[in-house]
Amino acid sequence: MTVSLSGVHVTVDDIDSALAFYRDTLGLTVRNEVAQGGFRWITLVTDSQPEIMIVLSEPHAGRSQEDGDALAALLAKGVLGMVHFRTGNLDETFEKVAAAPGAEVLQEPVSQPWGVRDAGVRDPAGNHLRIEQG
Repeated sequence: MTVSLSGVHVTVDDIDSALAFYRDTLGLTVRNEVAQGGFRWITLVTDSQPEIMIVLSEPHAGRSQEDGDALAALLAKGVLGMVHFRTGNLDETFEKVAAAPGAEVLQEPVSQPWGVRDAGVRDPAGNHLRIEQG
């Protein structure tokens, strides 16, 4: 049996700001955009792993009001799951991300005791991202 990762969902509070960050700043490619019920889902991929999709969606998209409210509250606190990225040039990527509108630097590039060199940022919605040298 073979199991592989096919996608990851990232909840955002402003789909257009998130799209600008993930597409324009990180360089991901839009693969699909779906509008339904007043909401949009945007699927992006990286050039190096086009089989793994990153899906951007708003807290209330496809959810009950109660669940959407709960998810929005967690997003506002910045406590949703972390997403890890890898780049060939951490310093260049970090400078671009740190200058992006709405991004917040949590940790500048540093060599970690577990063997990677990485940096920590928050996207415009407050999601925690780690970007490692790869």
